[in-house]
Amino acid sequence: MTDSSMALAVEQVCVALGGRRVLRDVSFCLEAGEFCGLIGSNGSGKTTLLRAILGFVRLEAGRIRLAEQSTGTGLIGYVPQKIALDPGLPLRARDVVALGLDGARLGPALPSRARTARVDEMLQAVGALEFAEQRVGLLSGGQQQRVLVAHALVRRPRLLLLDEPLANLDVRSTAEIVALLRRLSREYGAAVLLSAHDMNPLLPAMDRVVYLANGSAVAGRADEVVRTEVLSSLYGYHVDVVRVHGRVVVVAAEASEQIHAAVAHNPEHTTAVP
Repeated sequence: MTDSSMALAVEQVCVALGGRRVLRDVSFCLEAGEFCGLIGSNGSGKTTLLRAILGFVRLEAGRIRLAEQSTGTGLIGYVPQKIALDPGLPLRARDVVALGLDGARLGPALPSRARTARVDEMLQAVGALEFAEQRVGLLSGGQQQRVLVAHALVRRPRLLLLDEPLANLDVRSTAEIVALLRRLSREYGAAVLLSAHDMNPLLPAMDRVVYLANGSAVAGRADEVVRTEVLSSLYGYHVDVVRVHGRVVVVAAEASEQIHAAVAHNPEHTTAVP
């Protein structure tokens, strides 16, 4: 990876919170335009890692390097987890996107053609122009996620971080958001790091995966990482990678036969990890 193509380098990162080691020796790199899934069960350290990349968490050891900032761009765009948007919030979808340009300023921004054009461009890019004038709190979950992605991308960052953006979305909205992010990463050259507990919706889009368990990580292409021997070493006990009906389940070895039977009976419910 050359310096010009590097969007993010995480090198031997260790983080301790409240006296407990949350991340240990986590390393991976992302290039511009890559789509990466950050996969792990609840409590595996996904949010802590994203917060460390953002600079909100002090590193115990290691370092995190970001791409050099280009004129007129931001370094990182961020879509946090579980944003509750009140239906009565007097903000239109376009207002939320505009906050990505000038939310750090005091007082309202002065209108300008360039600012309006940038907001309209991002609304168009995420397929949200048709509901740009609606109150954001009245939009569906999938529509809100499109607006939040536009908000995060409006300054053309080199890196886009998303913390569980697919939670609580239906199957159709999930597929649409993943396809949207894949396309935008290519078009805008931003590396995308998206955390999720279920990798299945991401499989068609992922260039690579960072798999977290017990505070440690393995990274690489999905076919390199999501293997019984690799994940067994990561978890510290034997697990099986089960592939049925085009979906992947990672389970403790003794549960493999039951999972095979369950998937065959109902292929929609195959999201378990140990």
